[in-house]
Amino acid sequence: MRHLFIIASLAIALTNCSSPKKGNVTIIGNIKGLKKGTVYLQKIQDTLLINLDSVKIDGNSEFILKAEVKEPEVHYLYLDKKDGAQYNDRIDFFAEPGEITITTTLNHFEKDIKVISQGKNQKKYEEYKKMKLRFDERNLRLIKENFEASKQNDDEKLIENDEAYKKLMRQKYLYTINFAVFNKKLEVAPYVTLNEIYDANIKYLDTIAKSISPKVKKSLYGKQLIKYIADRKAKEEAATKKNDSINE
Repeated sequence: MRHLFIIASLAIALTNCSSPKKGNVTIIGNIKGLKKGTVYLQKIQDTLLINLDSVKIDGNSEFILKAEVKEPEVHYLYLDKKDGAQYNDRIDFFAEPGEITITTTLNHFEKDIKVISQGKNQKKYEEYKKMKLRFDERNLRLIKENFEASKQNDDEKLIENDEAYKKLMRQKYLYTINFAVFNKKLEVAPYVTLNEIYDANIKYLDTIAKSISPKVKKSLYGKQLIKYIADRKAKEEAATKKNDSINE
């Protein structure tokens, strides 16, 4: 996370920028190996992914993007290499007022990502994603083991893997719950809850929602979490009433 780079000059950066904008967030980026393409700064607004700023790359892989944020919010860096892929080359990060440095490579756009930010949410989000990667890697190994066990009709191994998967999911959910509660003063808490364990038992989601600070409850993701819990409770209550009426 310490690999800083220097922009040669502001004039070069502005040459790359197709529509320079003002904002309280400045993203200084470099995609090593990229010669041609367009880099977009995006966010989700009203369930739609919208473009906030863009830079056309033509020879110089360094760029500057701008955004205006009212509160910490997840943004996306999307690289359009004109290769027909719509969903592969996208990086997510927490945008907070100030300067953010993002470096990566053309060949491993998502894997080689390095984000340097003074924002507390981004630092905690990276901490969470490192642990999530461990869970994902273990899950991938179980999928491969299951595939081999299925080919060999190894029922014992399949049962063993099923138990291992359930244990892994319990560990992931427990870690996420603890992470959210421990980081109750940051917007990353409701965000990871909504994105990673939205289908958890409602009592655990309630625990997180009640633990987050008043400031976070009023944030974008705090409001979304509270609304999601209320909607889910209403649906579950309606389903219970329907089942009761059928059984009468």
